[in-house]
Amino acid sequence: MTTTSAPPPATPSRSRRAVAITLAVIAAIVVAFFVFASLYADWLWFRQLGFDNVLLTQWIARVLMFVVGFVAMAVPVWLSIQLAYRLRPVYARLSSQLDRYQEVVEPLRRLGMWGIPAFFGFFAGFAASAQWETVALWLNGVSTGTTDPEFGLDTGFYLFTMPFLSAAIGFVSAVIIVCLLVTALVSYLYGAVRVGQRELRISKSARIQLAVLAGVYLLVQGASLWLDRYRTLVTPNDRITGASYVDVNAVIPGQAILAIAAAIVAIAFFVTAIIGRWRYPLIGTGLLVVSSLVVGIAYPWFVTNVQVRPNQLTLESPFYERNIESTKAAYGIDGLEKTDFEAVTDVEPGQLRADADTTASIRIMDPAIIGPTVRQIEQYRSYYQFAEPLDVDRYQIDGQSQDTVVSVRELNVNQLGEAASWYNTTLVYTHGYGMVAAKGNERTADGNPVFVERGIPASGELTAAQEYEPRVYFGEFSPTYSIVGAPEGASPIELDYPRGQEGESQTKTTFDGDGGPGIGDVFHRLIYSLKFQSTDILFSDAINSESQILYDRDPATRVSKVAPYLELDSDPYPSVVDGRIVWIVDGYTLSANYPYSSIVSLSDAISDSSNPQPRVALDNINYIRNSVKATVDAYSGEVTLYAWDAEDALLQAWQKIYPSTLKPVSEMSGDLMSHVRYPTDLFKVQRAMLGTYHVDTAQSFYSRDNAWKTPNDPQQNDQLQPPYYLTMKMPGQDAPSYSMFSSFIPGGQDTRNVLMGYLSVDSDAGADAGVVSSKYGKLRMLEINAETPVAGPGQVQNTFDADPEVSSFSNILQQGQSEVINGNLLTLPVGGGLLYVQPVFVQSSGATKLPTLQKVLVGFGDEVAFENTLQEALDVLFGGDSGASTGDTDVVPDPVPGEDATPAPTQPGDGGTAPAAPSLDYQAALDQARDALAERNTAMQNADWAAYGAADAKLTEAINRLLELDGQG
Repeated sequence: MTTTSAPPPATPSRSRRAVAITLAVIAAIVVAFFVFASLYADWLWFRQLGFDNVLLTQWIARVLMFVVGFVAMAVPVWLSIQLAYRLRPVYARLSSQLDRYQEVVEPLRRLGMWGIPAFFGFFAGFAASAQWETVALWLNGVSTGTTDPEFGLDTGFYLFTMPFLSAAIGFVSAVIIVCLLVTALVSYLYGAVRVGQRELRISKSARIQLAVLAGVYLLVQGASLWLDRYRTLVTPNDRITGASYVDVNAVIPGQAILAIAAAIVAIAFFVTAIIGRWRYPLIGTGLLVVSSLVVGIAYPWFVTNVQVRPNQLTLESPFYERNIESTKAAYGIDGLEKTDFEAVTDVEPGQLRADADTTASIRIMDPAIIGPTVRQIEQYRSYYQFAEPLDVDRYQIDGQSQDTVVSVRELNVNQLGEAASWYNTTLVYTHGYGMVAAKGNERTADGNPVFVERGIPASGELTAAQEYEPRVYFGEFSPTYSIVGAPEGASPIELDYPRGQEGESQTKTTFDGDGGPGIGDVFHRLIYSLKFQSTDILFSDAINSESQILYDRDPATRVSKVAPYLELDSDPYPSVVDGRIVWIVDGYTLSANYPYSSIVSLSDAISDSSNPQPRVALDNINYIRNSVKATVDAYSGEVTLYAWDAEDALLQAWQKIYPSTLKPVSEMSGDLMSHVRYPTDLFKVQRAMLGTYHVDTAQSFYSRDNAWKTPNDPQQNDQLQPPYYLTMKMPGQDAPSYSMFSSFIPGGQDTRNVLMGYLSVDSDAGADAGVVSSKYGKLRMLEINAETPVAGPGQVQNTFDADPEVSSFSNILQQGQSEVINGNLLTLPVGGGLLYVQPVFVQSSGATKLPTLQKVLVGFGDEVAFENTLQEALDVLFGGDSGASTGDTDVVPDPVPGEDATPAPTQPGDGGTAPAAPSLDYQAALDQARDALAERNTAMQNADWAAYGAADAKLTEAINRLLELDGQG
């Protein structure tokens, strides 16, 4: 028998190896270019805005912190492995099991000695780079001038130093633990640590290394325990945030004792490294554990249950007072002006005469409801849209301040339908056009808004006296990106606005601002082709040497990128300022480390029916400042940041980190100043805190006998009622001021819905260039006397809904296939009491919903009135002449369909008349329209298009008949 040996394995050919290396190199180059393209595009965006130093600061800081973290972890781990290996016992007798382990490990030893430190180093580097802001704030921290009441340290220590020390101690602890683990592992594998026959043997070199590492670890833990003493001032307790009686008298001393004990045990480990006796450090470690149980748990428990619980108010009062004082300072509510208010509930003629300037500004156009109506009147084309809800602002018109409901006519490329090609959505449809503004306190005869700025081309009282730029390239609904710009003299291709019916003619324009990075050459086109995954950018002939690409166009996005340290208000709003549409965005600096200030959930505090699901970066906070006012030019996208609260310590630190990014308030124009307002989210946070912290004494705070809460929105019972902006005069004020208000009812689940407090803040910053009004931000609280109960919003809404006249009106309209929508329920301190005002809108229940204002509900005390206008309702409510003057005084409303029939009985004392049933002709037309609509829907479902056409003709006939009857009154 012969045997044939197996052929030797074929070695890879040189050509195959070269191909593999070439492909790997090409793949690496492609990946590197993609990374470069992303980073370079970011730098172009920041450079174009003039904030490239912000991006460079972030890049440099992250890289430096990565290097520091990598080295701080990798070097100690590498040294630990090297020492444990080089100092291993050479002739140690190993078990057969360890021999097998070494056989497996030895071929990989060199790789492990370098790879393990690198592995941990990368993780540590990324963790450290994520903490660069904490380190930067520590390096650039400032003194606040305020000291904490326990240790006497400047509060800047808690805002800047303590977070850094906590992060540093945590990092060092992780490094030492990893070093201990790898030292123990290597020592075991190479015989320096042997376990067997019920004994543990450790070589001298391993003993020294392990004992030193253990001692250093205990020193670090001692430092952590010492730092924990200061952390008690920002730790939530049972009732307050901050150190309580137990903390001050048991926990803090105990932590000091444990910190010293940890240092002593660490010294014992260092001694063991020299003399080789493990007994003392091990005994010390056991005693340290027992001490931590006794001093850290048992003794505080004893003090709590034996001393504090039977005498809680007496012992805790000083600490409650610390918490009250610090919380008010941290949330900016320490300047609250409180007034006892005994509300009048009786009505009499002329009662509102002294408050006529307030009633003249009452808003009856609800920005959360009239959006569809504004869209129907002012949208012009389907590719335009308005935000919902609309925003509110105020303007000087004919020398008088006018509250307005405003919105920007933005682009909606999703409605282009078949015209939505890349060319159209990127190069032709590039911007919105103009802003619309309607008076908040007026209405037309048919219940629509009264516009002061509208139309395409734009016209109105806001822009007639100045050069105006109506184009909106940067807005909340702008396309992801647009490419604009052309050489001088080139034919424009951007649609500016349509003219004539069905777009018979169009006006074209070319963007001539500096709104985005240039992409006039092939290289930059390639960069943005990769960024937006679009080959059209690279190959389109419509892109020229002057082309710019506009992206990241949402105002909040732009501000958050150039000022990443800010939490932004959830309600940016547009204004016409110095002839340009600008978005005004409020920015906050936040912290959770202000001593003795109570923690609040930011997302819960700002959540209400206008913003039910807010998203925030930092949720649990105990310090907030409206430190920055930002503007974004709707045409050019230019971002300007103003240091609104220059006294804020956090802002001062960030200004040192990002120098030259903020302008002083003194550079604000008077026109811009006149549109700045007190921010919504800050006010919501403050009202959330004032529900508990409107009290001044520890006694009231402890008993919680006067705890309040924000009432639920009467229209959405599962959400809080939002605050509202109004021009009004609070009791004690000399003149009306643009303000924001909210109300309070008793806290608890099953309490009466009566008003306990009424909170307002002066939101008018003035109109002088660079000068903020001294009254701006003044918080005023009316504490309503409980002996004269005033119904809360929920109770008032129930009263309104149960009124026979109101219910009759609703029933009649529902018969006519209409819906009744209740507007915002406003509360005003006028006439010596509190007046409730609610506009009532009517809209079709069909596909086209156009709410129009038809009625106004008012309530004062136990009296209710329900009339066509606010002026009529107030006059009826106050005995025939309220003495008030309202925005709809001269309006003669068109009759609501069905109001020409026999009136229903009225309630004694209310002075109102209920709307009558619809006429027979009108009801017949309604029935015909309803039947025709049902027939048309059935025909469409059955695909019977002949029947569909016949039914549609009947429906059209019925609608025309209804319009004819409506026109006849």
